[in-house]
Amino acid sequence: MWHLYHFPLCPFSRKVQLSLGEKKIGYELVTLYPWDAGDDFRRLNPAGRVPVLHDEEKRVTLIDSQAICEYLEETVADRALIIGSARARAEVRRLVALYDETFFADITGPLLHEKVKKRLVLRQSPDSRTLRETTRLLHEHLDYLDWLVDNRRWLAGAQLSLADFAAAAQLSVVDYLDGIDWTGHQSAHGWYRVIKSRPSFAPLLRQKMDGIPPPKHYSDVNA
Repeated sequence: MWHLYHFPLCPFSRKVQLSLGEKKIGYELVTLYPWDAGDDFRRLNPAGRVPVLHDEEKRVTLIDSQAICEYLEETVADRALIIGSARARAEVRRLVALYDETFFADITGPLLHEKVKKRLVLRQSPDSRTLRETTRLLHEHLDYLDWLVDNRRWLAGAQLSLADFAAAAQLSVVDYLDGIDWTGHQSAHGWYRVIKSRPSFAPLLRQKMDGIPPPKHYSDVNA
């Protein structure tokens, strides 16, 4: 059976969970914090980072969220998430990279450092200037998300794809950290509520980070 090594607020682990859930692939979660990775885990991934998808019986170890999702696309026929023509698949991958790389660098990564690592590991207070900058940049990203939703049925085109789940995985972490003001972004907010109500999203809404409770609205699929 697959075991997914993750920590609750890792957006990349969440992207993999959403892919597994959409494809109805069974797995068990193994919680591992990247700042506390031991030798056993480093034998699976010497970099000490999650997500890692591992099946001991099959002797298969997959590292990196996009590599994992691509593997699932190539080995599981049901519920394709990188779909359509070569051009359409390129657009899915472009948007996945946008959220995995740019959105994470601008928003999710700084928030995790300021609100999680500083609190639980470094025992420091968050930097208010960094938080203000992430708020400013988040509105820019939400403006683009509004445009995508207003001009397409789903983010990458006519069909639900991995692009939607990559974006939702990042936003779900920001939402857990109470970092989203949806004011002026009704289109993006409506799209997020639709994604949030999917059965594959339900496990994410139940996961909690020790020492950092989510806001009350987090698990409300209508919020």
